[in-house]
Amino acid sequence: MKKTTTLTAAVLMTLAASVALAQGGYNRPPADDKQYAQCLVYADRLYEGGNEASPIKGQTKAQAWCTCMWNETPDDFKGNLVKFAETRKGKETNKLCEKHSDWSE
Repeated sequence: MKKTTTLTAAVLMTLAASVALAQGGYNRPPADDKQYAQCLVYADRLYEGGNEASPIKGQTKAQAWCTCMWNETPDDFKGNLVKFAETRKGKETNKLCEKHSDWSE
């Protein structure tokens, strides 16, 4: 019985990890998050290709990129995510999120 419980727990944990990876591994911003909404609008104005499908199921490249930027900046960050990505400090985060969303030059 103990082996069955351990095996079941292991299978469930593996399944949960697979679902998280399929969703991109990031928390989705709340629907009313102004910072995320601003990111989508601003990125759409500045860059091309954001409406193409990303590797993240159900997200465009812009949505996946903004979700990544939203998750990767500190919780107390209140600025514009797109402008932050273009700064010296934000370049590393930008590279990570470009790779995540498959959205780069």
